[in-house]
Amino acid sequence: MPGRGTRDITADIAAVVSDSGVGTGLCHVFCRHTSASLVICENADPEVRDDMERFLSRLVPDGDPMFRHDAEGPDDMPAHVRSMLTQSGLSLPVTGGRLLTGTWQGVFLYEHRSGSHDRRVVVTVMGEAGGA
Repeated sequence: MPGRGTRDITADIAAVVSDSGVGTGLCHVFCRHTSASLVICENADPEVRDDMERFLSRLVPDGDPMFRHDAEGPDDMPAHVRSMLTQSGLSLPVTGGRLLTGTWQGVFLYEHRSGSHDRRVVVTVMGEAGGA
């Protein structure tokens, strides 16, 4: 990720589900990092994600003197707190061999650090075989 913000990973997850051969079951998505997270959010209007970022910036500001853990800079501990306030794992239904999300829902990887980082997400699909 190029820095703080969200990246839509819905299509990537849907492709894993489609390739899995699972018809009915669950898709679990897990973020392997302590300063990035996963969110299900509206995918139609990017202002929703911008508003979320403005809210978290106000709630957990970079450089807050309350935080002692700043080994990697002023956004270090705030990124950890933001990750704790959001989610590291999501479970999503699989129906008819497809990821079942709402009309306006997308799954986003949310980078909480201001600098660029390489992020990894694990997608596990479990259930009964069958397709669309």
